[in-house]
Order: sequence, then structure tokens, then C-alpha cells
Amino acid sequence: MTAPYGLQKGESCASCRLRGSTFFCQLPQPTLRDLDAIKYTSSYPQGAVLFMEKQSARGIYVICEGEVKLSVSSADGKTLILRIAKAGDVLGLTAALSGASNEVTAEVLRPCQVAFVRREDFLRFLSEHAEVYRTALTQVAGQYQTACEQIRTIGLSASVTEKVARLLLDWCAGSTAAAKCRTTMPLTHEEIAEFVGTTRESVTRTLSDFKRRQLIQLHGSTLTIPSVEALASCARP
Repeated sequence: MTAPYGLQKGESCASCRLRGSTFFCQLPQPTLRDLDAIKYTSSYPQGAVLFMEKQSARGIYVICEGEVKLSVSSADGKTLILRIAKAGDVLGLTAALSGASNEVTAEVLRPCQVAFVRREDFLRFLSEHAEVYRTALTQVAGQYQTACEQIRTIGLSASVTEKVARLLLDWCAGSTAAAKCRTTMPLTHEEIAEFVGTTRESVTRTLSDFKRRQLIQLHGSTLTIPSVEALASCARP
């Protein structure tokens, strides 16, 4: 049976058909049952905002299915996309642990099923299950590494060509084929510009140049990279 927006109907964590290898998914069965008792699972459409930066932390959000765009904004309205969170990622973790405000805005990019746990319940859950601290630490460390890579891409890449090539290759990082890749572009040209810190026009020109040079193929939202190595040459300084 499906939930709204064509997603799988929410189930208990212990028996979930979407269960993967990240964060809560691999906790022992008794721990998962305790998690079931404190979580609230909901479905969200594209464009829904889970929480906003500078907003007081209400709790953590576990993405069961779908994708969420994480971004920060400046006072003059400029936006920088930090990363695309996917199934298995936990959002709001650092803010929930520290009691600080949310650092980012979380907006649904593709329809999502999300499990929410209130901050007070999550902190109590941590105190009762010491094994959860290890998975929480792994999640925080992964987010830190992603942030460092984002800074490296924006701050140290010499050109828009290099930045966009790096981003496209990152999207193919999970591909099983080493020589070529096919994936779905999760962002519009405007959003890619916000991700790499440039203008939409520059992104459009760069992608057109990649297509002209047969480094990529675009059919709707489907991105094909015939030669990962050839595109990687554009990502090198």
C-alpha cells in the first residue's frame, strides 16, 4: 500500500521495507522498537519546508524515502545549497544535540517520507541506548566532511567548468560502472548555480559546452556521462 505522493506506506523501523544500511536502520531490534514508540512518520510534497535556518531546533528528521535540499541564505537574499540529503540521512542532528538553532533550511526536493523525533525524546533515547551515540557521531562526521568538500569546491576551484564538473561527478559517485554513469539530475540550472556559487547563465553555458564536447548527454532530467575519466579531466585544477 502506498502513502501520499506515491511513496511507500510508513511502517515500523524494525520491519520497514526501505530499511538500508545507514544510521538508525542498523540498530538492534529492541532499540528500533523503542524508536518506533517516539517517532512520527509523515509524507511531504516537493517544495515543503521541514525547518528553516535560525529556527529553534524541534527535533531530528530521518529521511526514509526521497530527497531534501539543504541551504543557507544571506541577508541580501543570496542562497547557497550545501548538499542534497537522501534516504538514511538524519537532519537537524547537530542542532538537536547542542540545543542551538538550525544552521540550514531543509526543503523537500523530491516527495519524501520523513520520521520526526522530538528533541526531548531523542535526548532521552540517546541516554537509554549508548550504542546510538556511535551512529550519531558517524552521521555528524559525515556531514562535516561534506561541508569541507563544499568549501573546497567553491573556494578552491579555479573556474565554473571545474566546479560544475565536480558536482556532476559527485552525483555519479554511487554508480557501479567506473567508466560511465547514468543518473538523474536533482537540481535545476538555477539550483546548480546556488550549489557552486555562480550564476544560472554560467551554468547553462558550461553544460552546453559539455554537451557540445560530448562529455555529457542530457535527456530531460536524465544525465549520462559517457566517459567519467574525460569529464574528470575538467574537474582537475
